[in-house]
This record gives sequence, C-alpha cells and structure tokens, in this order.
Amino acid sequence: MKAYFNDHFINNPELKLHVADLSMQRGYAIFDFLRTIKNVPLFLNDHLDRFYHSATAMHLSVKQSREELTGIIHQLIEQNEIPEAGIRIMLTGGYSADSYNPAEPNLIITCNPVKTATKEDFEKGYSVITYEHQRELPHIKSISYLTAVWLQPLLKQKKVNDVLYYNQQSITEFPRCNVFIVTKDGQLVTPVNNMLKGITRKHVLELAAEFIPVKERNITVDELMNAAEVFLTATTKKIIPVVKINDTIISNGKPGPVTAQLYRQFLVLEQSLI
Repeated sequence: MKAYFNDHFINNPELKLHVADLSMQRGYAIFDFLRTIKNVPLFLNDHLDRFYHSATAMHLSVKQSREELTGIIHQLIEQNEIPEAGIRIMLTGGYSADSYNPAEPNLIITCNPVKTATKEDFEKGYSVITYEHQRELPHIKSISYLTAVWLQPLLKQKKVNDVLYYNQQSITEFPRCNVFIVTKDGQLVTPVNNMLKGITRKHVLELAAEFIPVKERNITVDELMNAAEVFLTATTKKIIPVVKINDTIISNGKPGPVTAQLYRQFLVLEQSLI
C-alpha cells in the first residue's frame, strides 16, 4: 500500500520517521481521520476544516494548500484502490534540535482498510463506564490518548466497550467519540464545552434538528444516568446506542426510537454522498 510523506508518495514499509520527531519525543502532533465508501472520501471538507484548525491551534504550519491536500488524498485513494478505507492525516512537531521546541512539521497520510460498526453492533449497543478526567487541549485533535490507553486494562476488567469522561461541570466525551442524550421531556442534548466536536456529531445535529428540539450545553452525570436514551457518534462507529452505564440500564437495554431514527437517516446521508 502507498502512503504520502511530506512531498512524495511512498510504499508503507519504506515510510520511516526519525526518533527525533516531537511526536515520539513529546507526543506533539495532530491528526484527522476520515473514511471512504466506494473510493469516495466522506465529509472531506469538514475533516480538512478540523485538520487546519488543529494545526493552527497547535502552532504547526501546513505547507500544502487545501486544494493540494485534497488532490493528494484523492491520488492516495486511487493508488491504493481500497473501496472502504480509513485515511489518516498526521502532522507532527518535526525533528526538534532540543527535543522540546517544534521544528518543520512532518506530514504523513496513510490509507488502510477500515472496519466500521455494523447493524449488529447497533442493535447490541455499548456498555460503558464513567471516569473523571479532563483531556488536555480538548479542542485540538492531537495524538495524545494517554489516559484512554492507560484505562484499557480497566475496561477489559469491567467487560465494557468504552469510557465516558466527565469533569465537575459536565460529561464531556468518549476518548474517540461524542456523546448525546435524549431527555425524558424529548430533547436531544450534547455537551458543548471541553471536548472535541466530531464530524459525525455535526451531521447528527443537523439531521436531528428537523424533528426534535436540539441543545448544546453541559450535561451532569445525574442527568446522563436519568436520560431516556444515550448514544455515541464517531467516524467508524457512526451511531451506537449506549444501553448500560456503570450499573444502570438505559432505554431498557435497547436502541431508543430517536437513536434508531437518526441511525437510519445517517445511513441515508452517507449513501447520498457516493
């Protein structure tokens, strides 16, 4: 398979990043991730918006213009011929002379087969636990998943699918997903502060606004536990119901009607783009 490294296409096994790069020395890098269906990149403009925003916020410059980066991604898709792929765009802190100050960034774009959530995954739903943690620089899609990776043994011990972070004000996000609740009075609510605003989240909000009141605001843990429905959104997971939180069953352990409607509409939206 082919990848892109700084200014040229390269075979995956030949792509080498020196240990001096700040992504290795300090975990200093940003990325974005999108997927393709039938070789069509989904929501590409949204992902590029977030990529350039993250780069600016992280004080990293992107040499390639938006048009150039779009062309590179399309060429990479064409060269790899993987109809359903995951495209990962990574911009690192570069080869730092003192392992501390950013240098000229390295750009790496990879294209690999991707596994997405199935209808069976949707029907089964997720069991999750809550954990008090505030991710650093949450508005930036950085490569830092330190706490999430550190918690993996606990998730295996608890036999759950994921962990939902919260702080003193609100629940915030899953390590790789956004969270929504449907309140008992029929509103769709999602956190707005101290979290990364996902691309799937954006389109779910747009779809939902057509048939249900929508609010972006803080959500307490108590409100979460008393919600009529809870679900998560992400690029590869699309929409997954959360049917158990800690020891509490949500929505009778099944996908709720609002979640199910949004899931159907999101699949239709995806198909309309290819």
